[in-house]
Amino acid sequence: MTSALKKQWHNLAFSGLILHEILDHPLEDETPQARLKQVGMMTILYTMSQAHQKLTLSNIIEITELTRTGVKETVDLLVKRGMLTETMVKNSMGRGTARQFEISEDLLNKLSAFRVSQERGLN
Repeated sequence: MTSALKKQWHNLAFSGLILHEILDHPLEDETPQARLKQVGMMTILYTMSQAHQKLTLSNIIEITELTRTGVKETVDLLVKRGMLTETMVKNSMGRGTARQFEISEDLLNKLSAFRVSQERGLN
């Protein structure tokens, strides 16, 4: 299978996984709108990650053009779900701190397991 096709299958698998994780496992008092925002945010964060961009609030705000509060609300829910991990790093000026995120290892392991099962024809 060509590399471009593998990448496309990988992207589709990731989309399906985040849809399942978010829509099938709602958090308490979470609105459908909040879940939809999380799906969209994870799609953007995955694309940023694939492009080797740092997942900081400032970078996410720049790409999405959402307010800082809007980004924080959605990203905080993704951290709560365990889909993102958060670390504190030095900000771009090197003086203060910034929140930086990564797609969680747990989510990437689920994606990897899904891909292996698809390659073996189990699903």
